[in-house]
Order: sequence, then C-alpha cells, then structure tokens
Amino acid sequence: MSFYTHKRIWKLFLLIGAITIGFFTLVYTDDLTNELKEEERKSVEIWIQAIKQITQSGTGEDELGLTLEIISQNTTIPIIIVEADSSINSHRNIDLPQKEQDAALQKELQRLMEKTEPLIIDLGENEIQYLYYDDSILIKKLGWFPIVQLSIVALFIIIAYIAFNGARKAEQDQVWVGMSKETAHQLGTPTSSLLGWVDLLKLKEGNEDITTELEKDVERLQVITDRFSKIGSKPELKEQPLILTINEIVDYLSRRTASNINISVDAGDVPYLMVNINKVLFQWVIENICKNAVDAIGGEGSIIIKIHRNNGHVHIDIKDTGKGLNRNQFATVFKPGYTTKLRGWGLGLSLAKRIVQGYHGGKLFVKESEIGKGTTFRITLPKA
Repeated sequence: MSFYTHKRIWKLFLLIGAITIGFFTLVYTDDLTNELKEEERKSVEIWIQAIKQITQSGTGEDELGLTLEIISQNTTIPIIIVEADSSINSHRNIDLPQKEQDAALQKELQRLMEKTEPLIIDLGENEIQYLYYDDSILIKKLGWFPIVQLSIVALFIIIAYIAFNGARKAEQDQVWVGMSKETAHQLGTPTSSLLGWVDLLKLKEGNEDITTELEKDVERLQVITDRFSKIGSKPELKEQPLILTINEIVDYLSRRTASNINISVDAGDVPYLMVNINKVLFQWVIENICKNAVDAIGGEGSIIIKIHRNNGHVHIDIKDTGKGLNRNQFATVFKPGYTTKLRGWGLGLSLAKRIVQGYHGGKLFVKESEIGKGTTFRITLPKA
C-alpha cells in the first residue's frame, strides 16, 4: 500500500470521526433542548394556575403574594393571552417595535398560533382564555450552540490545516532547492573534467566519431546541470518559438526511444507561435511527460503533442496510447514520490508541475484518461 493510499485512509478516518463527534453533539444538544422545553411547558402551566388563583375570590394575602411572585418570575418565556373572541388580553416578554406595535403583536400571535396548540386557562363561569407561548431566548440560543461550536472548531481546523500545509510546503521547497543546487554542483565538476578529456581526444586523429558522440553527451550533461541550477531561483522568461522548442526536445527523445514508439508534433494553425518561457526548464517539462508516456506505453504505441490557442491561452496536449489512469490518480500522479514503476523516484511529473505553475504561471493537469487506451496531459500557458 502506497504512502498516498495510507494518507487517504487516514483522512477518511478523521472525516468519519469528525462527523461522528458532530452527530453526537447535535443529538445530545437536541435531547437537552427538548428536556428544557418540557420544563418550560411545566413553568407555563404553573403560571396559568397562578393566573387562575388571582381571578378567584377568597385567595388569602399570603397566597396572593406567592402567586404574584410566580407571575413576576417569568422574564424569558414569550407569552400572549387571548380571549375567546381571539382578541389579545395581555402579553409578556414580546419584543415589539416602537411603531405599529399592535400590528406587530398580531403578527407574532399569528405565528404562535401556527406553531403551537394553545394552553387553555379556565377561569370558571364559562370564561375561557387561551395562552400561546414560544421558546425562551435560552432555548433558542441552546439550539444554535452546537452549530456555532462546530463552526468554530471547523474554522480552527481549517486555519490549522492551511498553516500546517503552508509550513510543510515551505519546508519541501527548501528541500527541493537544496537538492537541486547540490545536484547541479555535483554534476558540474565531472562535466568540466569530461570536456577536458574530449578536447584531449580531439588532438588525436581517428577519434572523430567518438569525440562527436561524447560532445553530445557532455552537452546533455551541461543542460541537465543548468536545469537543476535554475530550480529555486527566478528563471528568466524569454519569447521563444514554441513549436521549434518542442521539436528540439522531441528530436532528442525520438533518437533515444524505441523505434516502435512514434512521437509526433501537431502544430495545428499556430506553426509560428511565440511564447514567454524558460526554454531549458520548459523542455524539461516536455521530456518528463513524454518519458512517463513511454513507460506507460511499454511496447508499441504513439505520443502526439498537439498545440492550439484558445482565448489567448496556449494549450499543449500530450496524448499517449499507454495503459491509462484511474480518475483517483489524476491528482496523485503529481505528488512527490508517487510512481507505479519498480524503479524511479516519482519526481518527474511533480517537478514538471512546479515548473509550469510556479515559474511560468500556467497549469499542468490530466485532461482525460481511459484505462487501456491512454492519457492526455494538458499544459496551459497564460496569455503572452
């Protein structure tokens, strides 16, 4: 099981854990809210009994004082008492505007009538009133509490995740730059030495064929050294002929690729297109993608590089007839260390993406892929 598979599994477990915690928090809060609602209903019923005590004759002074205290204790539960003819008798704890209070009160009554069944106040002698009440402010706040709590926790997790990813990316960048500079340095010394040996061989007759090929390989090593030396520093972008730039690297790859794999370039209607690129790094991108395509093909097949322009943007599609990718691999193939080969570091496509996006302000992604039929990578460069 690969590192990225393990990573996806851990993310899934964390997501399930977060959902579980959120679910039980909501259930617990809902149960608590329902219990408090029941307690409030009992308080309203006691309040009704207090109202009835006041209306009844013969209530003692001590009982009357207790009754009035019970009534005055309700400072949170919104209540509207209505006569039998639906006219409003009284109300408590209802926030009303300074203007048009009667209309606002009627509107609030209508809302409560649609929401709950009234409690009946039987005052005796066929006199009946109806009491409508709503949840107290405490109940309403408690209902929002888990949502607010989970939102704050989620916000904290998101901020922490972004900060952690930023720190990790900065650390990875430092590693990338350090490795690239060190690689360029290590290659520089033997390359210079090889140049000296080539010049020495040129002095002797009969070595022309050997020295010509050696010069090509040394030049190639110099190009590779130059590539690594540019990682980490801001590359210089110059206006370059795109088709010619791609053809150069395609010619190099074609000579070093099996004859049963054909690499071709389709310039479409833009054969003389000029773009702002760093030639050395951009050719490295094309090389990495094509080499991955060659590995994906395995045997006989083809690689077609098609260039076209749309709304000022330049699109370079590199299509192969390889084994293809699953959709869940579209993003993973660009992760450092991801590879399906027995040998390899899994850095080619990751490096290509960094060059296109970080240095050229473009995009590199898997446009489409089908198992057994092949994959198309797309490079999009911004308007010149």
